[in-house]
Amino acid sequence: MATAPSSAKAKIGRTRRVRNFWARVTEGLEIEQLWGQFKSEARATYSLYSKDVDWDAIGREKRPWRRPFLAAWALFQAMLMKLSPARRVLLLIAIFLLIAQIDVHSDRGNASFNLGWLGALILFVLLALELADRVTMKRDLEIAREIQQWLVPEKPPIVAGIDMAFATRPQNTVAGDYYDAFVRPASAGNSSYPLLVVVADVAGKSVPAALLMATFQASLRALSATPASLDEIVVGLDRYCRAHSLEGRRFTTAFLAEIDPATREMRYINAGHNAPILRRASGQIERLESVGPPFGLPLFTANEIAYPSAGTQLEPGDEYGEPRLVACLQSAATGTAAEILNRVMADVNAFAAYARQHDDITCLALRVGA
Repeated sequence: MATAPSSAKAKIGRTRRVRNFWARVTEGLEIEQLWGQFKSEARATYSLYSKDVDWDAIGREKRPWRRPFLAAWALFQAMLMKLSPARRVLLLIAIFLLIAQIDVHSDRGNASFNLGWLGALILFVLLALELADRVTMKRDLEIAREIQQWLVPEKPPIVAGIDMAFATRPQNTVAGDYYDAFVRPASAGNSSYPLLVVVADVAGKSVPAALLMATFQASLRALSATPASLDEIVVGLDRYCRAHSLEGRRFTTAFLAEIDPATREMRYINAGHNAPILRRASGQIERLESVGPPFGLPLFTANEIAYPSAGTQLEPGDEYGEPRLVACLQSAATGTAAEILNRVMADVNAFAAYARQHDDITCLALRVGA
């Protein structure tokens, strides 16, 4: 009599465990989302291997029917060479065992062995080794990301009449983008403490760019702690970047602005960076165009590179930053800096869909209050 209910409970328990396992594997994503993610990752993987293929040589093949086979062989070799020599040999052995049928001849007769299971086992071991490397590297990158996060402000400084927000999303675990906002010491003859805002981007991605970003941050902080003017800080930054830019291959673009909270006067220098957008309270859009080259470019004369500064007067309701879509700012008549920034990032997500991110994304929004 108790068998049926017990069997039903066991079946429900198994179903629940299967669902829980599937939820952990998929992280709650729907099938369409998983398929979109897979396609994006497949395209990125193909791009990684196809860079090592001599497509011109394949295109010169006179027999068109051979080209697909040559392309497949070239892609396989490109994948093979990404492995260590020992793992390359193991992979070839595994493939041989999967497709080969081994016949053994003796006086007692013939025997045929299918060692496909051994090939599958070797492939599983190779997968485990690659995953172990990936996990170790990911752990190291996560530590590097934590250190990098210490170098940028967790939250904006509190300045009367100014509302700020920032967001960053690295293409990899660590990024070459940098943003900062801090109050500088008061200059001689001025009782107010200016607010320095900076957004910068080191050429390149991942760890090399992140290391240079860290040195850029340290240099900027050290120079900003002195009574130096914005122009003098920029000259010092360029000198430092030029000494560490690998002959210009690791240059840095940056936008630096110094704001007087009392008068709302802003002086800025744009060193080859994307022109930030200034939206007036009236809805008018202005671009803070580039007026100087990136930091770290080689000198072709004995003189330092001149970085002309420009200025503008901020009014209540004005905001500037580096949003991706001007239309998003034009529609942002109200809201805090954080709300506007969230709207911009949401637009970026909607536009990119499942496309793999190919560069770091960093935005800073500043809104002037009454």
